[in-house]
Amino acid sequence: MENVETVSKSSVKGNGIKILLGSGIAFVITLISLLVISIILTYTNISESILTVSVIVISALSIFIGSMISAVNINKNGIVNGSIVGAIYMITIYLLSSIFVSGFNLNMQAIIMIVISIIAGMIGGIIGVNFHK
Repeated sequence: MENVETVSKSSVKGNGIKILLGSGIAFVITLISLLVISIILTYTNISESILTVSVIVISALSIFIGSMISAVNINKNGIVNGSIVGAIYMITIYLLSSIFVSGFNLNMQAIIMIVISIIAGMIGGIIGVNFHK
């Protein structure tokens, strides 16, 4: 019986690391993409009005990819693990925002972003589980 508990604990720990890795990948993709968008906005005549939509799309795609990578490595419970990747991403973003942005509050745009992020994570997790060989 001890052996099963040891395997289960190490499996949970390993899955947690894979979920954090997926969240980290999502952040790296987001940072690179936002840098590209900022360079484009700086050196072209494209309106800054695309910024809000760009941030939402970039975040959703980043979470989707991070969840997919995480779920491929875990190979089970894709919808749960993907949603956890999305939740970790959004919790981190909103904790950092509340610390560094004065007047930070949750508004309808933030709620929409949270919902989209968790859904993107779920979809990425589902697809990632099905990519496993």
